[in-house]
Amino acid sequence: MLRRRLLAAGLALAASPAARAQKSPGTGPLRLGIDHALVESRLGLSLQTAFSADTGIAVKLVAGPALAVLEATKEGELDAALTNAPAAEASLEQQALVHDRRPIAAGEFVLVGPAPAKGKGKTQAPVGRSVVEALVRIRDLAVAAPDSLVFLSAGDGSGTHVAEQALWRAAGIAPAAPWYVNAGGSSGFAAKVRARGAYAVVERGAWSVAGGGLSVLVDGDPLLAESVHAMRSFRATHPAGRIFIAWISGGRGHAVVASHRGYRRPG
Repeated sequence: MLRRRLLAAGLALAASPAARAQKSPGTGPLRLGIDHALVESRLGLSLQTAFSADTGIAVKLVAGPALAVLEATKEGELDAALTNAPAAEASLEQQALVHDRRPIAAGEFVLVGPAPAKGKGKTQAPVGRSVVEALVRIRDLAVAAPDSLVFLSAGDGSGTHVAEQALWRAAGIAPAAPWYVNAGGSSGFAAKVRARGAYAVVERGAWSVAGGGLSVLVDGDPLLAESVHAMRSFRATHPAGRIFIAWISGGRGHAVVASHRGYRRPG
């Protein structure tokens, strides 16, 4: 039931009759599940375009939250995945439910929010190098004045949401309404954060494209590091799968990553 609910928003294509008809090898383009943020940052499009130009092989991007993408890949509803949720990926890899998992890019998440107020007596927004300290400060401000701020969460199992939840755990905080608000999904998340003038953890690449109007309050903290991996489905055996993984994890794929704002070659 959880998988069906998560897939409904971002993976309608994978559940369609056309996608199910592509279960057998060699029929149609390679179906690549990809986290919403990696589409909105345009990294996915850059890799798709370069790969198709180099090989002549068509790739269909199927966007959704990372955990739903991984579940669909596990079930063979997608041929491959490009996601930023390393713990969930590693779990599937250890169970041999996905294979050929390779590092593709390194990036980071950032904490954004209203610009720090200036002047004597003004309440200072959390800003600095420690994301844990900043989250504690946000919680304290919210408790003192619950209507004074909003922290927006994607709330959908995306790589951004998974990272945000890990940060709250690191801070020892269980965020709660009314100041902690579920955005209802990570599709267009940066734009939602900007429109609400909210605090949020966002993916750097997606924010650089669709964000703005708010300040990056914390970046560079090791806890904000992002790892992007590609992997193949064990149950789907598209003949282009091996070619795709070899290309995206090799020199050409890394060159595309290195030229793309918000990302660098995997370390």
